[in-house]
Amino acid sequence: MPLYKRITVDKDTKVFIWKVEESFDWLSRGIELTDNCSRRVEGMKSEIHRRGFMSIRHLLAEAGYEDKDLYYDDLGKPHLHDGKNISITHSFNFTGIILSDKKVGIDIEMQRDKILRIANKFTPLKEYHTLANEDALIRKLTIVWGAKEAIYKMYAEPGLGFLQHINITDFEFEAGTTTGTIYFNGSTSRYYIEFLEFEGFTCVYSLPIEEAPVKNL
Repeated sequence: MPLYKRITVDKDTKVFIWKVEESFDWLSRGIELTDNCSRRVEGMKSEIHRRGFMSIRHLLAEAGYEDKDLYYDDLGKPHLHDGKNISITHSFNFTGIILSDKKVGIDIEMQRDKILRIANKFTPLKEYHTLANEDALIRKLTIVWGAKEAIYKMYAEPGLGFLQHINITDFEFEAGTTTGTIYFNGSTSRYYIEFLEFEGFTCVYSLPIEEAPVKNL
């Protein structure tokens, strides 16, 4: 299928989401990979990972880029050669990218009950005792995890812990936005967060709060 969703966060920031339904051969058409990326995709044992990898190249094309425009630093963080900021995510049959002149992070997660078993590793569960049912708890925890993942990708500092250093302000599902704060190495930084849900998945993206869209503050 074509692009699943395009979101204009502000004039400098755009999100692109792909639902991976095509074959690897279809996704490979018209996409020229660098030698390094060709070796990477050839070494992938999972078919969904191979298809997801190629779908991200289609997302790059939607934004006006090619595979050769993308590179990764020593920490595994993606960058674009023209200086634009990019973050990339892949979860089962959905992939997404966010591009901006500002620092950005994005995460897509499937809503699964597995998150209930690992929640105490990334957030204090007592904060969510008022939720009406298990489904609501899974949804909220998935948003919180996605928000922390998006912020973590943006901050990119070794030693940063989800539970110890990143706090997500409580929110209502209907709001679609919240904020997050990092307390790390004696400094504090705050982040603006947007989230949306579709087909049993959650997408969360973030940017520094001083650069957040004015319309949403």
